Amino acid sequence: MMNYEQIWNDWADSAQFSGVFSVSDENGIIFEKCCGCRNRSEKLSNNKNTAFSIASGTKLFTGLAVCKLIDENKLTLDVHLCEILPYDLGQIDKSVTIYQLLTHTSGVGDYIDEESENCIEQLHSLYNKYPSYLWERLEYYLQMITPLPPKFEPGTRYAYSNSGFILLGLVIEAVSGVSYQQFVTDNIIKPLELAHTGFYRMDSLPENTALGYMRNGRSNIFNLPVIGGSDGGLFTCSSDLDILWRVLFSNKILSENMFENFLKQQSVINETESYGLGIYRYNLNDKLFYYAVGGDFGVDFFTAYLPKQKVVISALGNTEVNTYPLMEAIISSL
Repeated sequence: MMNYEQIWNDWADSAQFSGVFSVSDENGIIFEKCCGCRNRSEKLSNNKNTAFSIASGTKLFTGLAVCKLIDENKLTLDVHLCEILPYDLGQIDKSVTIYQLLTHTSGVGDYIDEESENCIEQLHSLYNKYPSYLWERLEYYLQMITPLPPKFEPGTRYAYSNSGFILLGLVIEAVSGVSYQQFVTDNIIKPLELAHTGFYRMDSLPENTALGYMRNGRSNIFNLPVIGGSDGGLFTCSSDLDILWRVLFSNKILSENMFENFLKQQSVINETESYGLGIYRYNLNDKLFYYAVGGDFGVDFFTAYLPKQKVVISALGNTEVNTYPLMEAIISSL
């Protein structure tokens, strides 16, 4: 069995980490570390049930929500975005499909372009122009997306896209008739009984929820949208992620065919990494596992599932300590 405690101890930033690192199999917790505080002023410690913002880890839930609508024959992968959304889509290419949005191959101009060298500066500029407390409904994001020119012709390459997943959230709303947050709550969070998972407002966080802390020591409450959207901002905990992965791989969320397509390589990132329909794939020396990641002001996150070992590994942090090297260390030990 892999020595997760040794991997943790060897991680250079383990002493600075604030959050929860958890490894579990079918029989329960293998190794777990709860570090730091969810509220520094009150000196309240993080614990195994603390809910953390997971930033772009939310895209995993968005992908599952879209696939559920496809399972219900309310949506297809090849339908064009412009056929579904009742908005002026500006410069968005009319040939963009749901499949391309799900696989980060749409080429839609990204309001947070993570391929840009000055991504952080762009994000600060956005918040100056569009205050974070106004980011409540997904329609609000359209004014930041539709004026942008396409980055490339749809379907020609992979490029991580926050705009693409905002548009998928709007598709979910148009097809289901309820808000994106409500659809995910009613169709994933509640049925799976994810007790510490939800789209919590930054100005109304429930008990045992971690405040995020930036490098300057301040809380991130003014540096994230007031409520999470389809590209990021969900809160969850390590035990709920364990439930999610195990139910997903028991074929209890999607149909068998949809589940296979969800996991299948749909777009290529590099020699070892690829993307399914809302989920990352890592294949090193024929050792395949699936994962989701996220990072933002005062947020750092990854969760992974190793199918052969039936092991769930999650790191949920409420600072900007980078946990990706921890995941890479686990990968190299497989």
